[in-house]
Amino acid sequence: LFVHLLKRKYPAMISALRFLNKPYPLNDDLKHNAKIVLFLSIGVFAFLSLFQPIGISAFSRKVIIYLVFGIAASLFVILTLNLIVLPSVFPRFFNSSRWNIKREIGWNLWMLLSISSCALLVYSKILGPTGIVFTDVLKVILIGSVPVALLIIINYNRMLRSNLKSAQLLNQKLTEKREQNRRLIHFVSEYKNDEITLNPESILAIKSADNYVDIYYEREGTPRRHTIRSTLNKAVTTTENCGFLFRCHRSFIVNIHRITEVQGNSQGYTLYIENLDFPVPVSHMYIMEFKRLLI
Repeated sequence: LFVHLLKRKYPAMISALRFLNKPYPLNDDLKHNAKIVLFLSIGVFAFLSLFQPIGISAFSRKVIIYLVFGIAASLFVILTLNLIVLPSVFPRFFNSSRWNIKREIGWNLWMLLSISSCALLVYSKILGPTGIVFTDVLKVILIGSVPVALLIIINYNRMLRSNLKSAQLLNQKLTEKREQNRRLIHFVSEYKNDEITLNPESILAIKSADNYVDIYYEREGTPRRHTIRSTLNKAVTTTENCGFLFRCHRSFIVNIHRITEVQGNSQGYTLYIENLDFPVPVSHMYIMEFKRLLI
């Protein structure tokens, strides 16, 4: 009842809570995170050295060196702790299947707080607590927000690249699937239970037997035979888009890619097909077309 009343009185709050509980991709690649730690630490060190924010240019050279090295080193320690150590020690909390927007926001706020606090501690240790004013605190927090912002951008770009790559792979798989489906041919039988769909490249030969057709094919390297109630003329129509399936006789269609040997005789040619225990004749009327396909 309480939840129902809350939904009616504060729909915006309920929507916000639902939004915060939506799944969010977690960057749990420790190897990638190690590179990020090194990159951000060196980047902040270079930034502090070149631009010297928070008024450190007014300090002595020795103090500047201590500040720059101290803040960069503290950033390295905090990032290592947050991005590598904690996910390794608490894998149940850093579970990608349970990670959501709410946790991601809280995690980024924790990162900002820990980085800023550590940088402020280094700043106060070197200059002394009396040398720090409120504006210095704000400047340190702003500096602490830089690596957090960069971390968000890096993770966003990583997710974008990952999703783009995944989408490309999916599109490739879809294309391959469509092409594979287009390559498949379906042999229709007068009896629905006898119908069969095959990859034409797996077909060895098709033989007419009165009102039936025997289809010899391979599946997982094993030769098989399937009989359907149909005619060879219908099989010719079914396979007409497969140029390598050639009608060589009034009773036979062969896969010319599966021919292992051609023998000549007074009647024409006799073909030997791999994994078939009988020869296939070539009628005189099909000899010229047969030669054209092979040459």
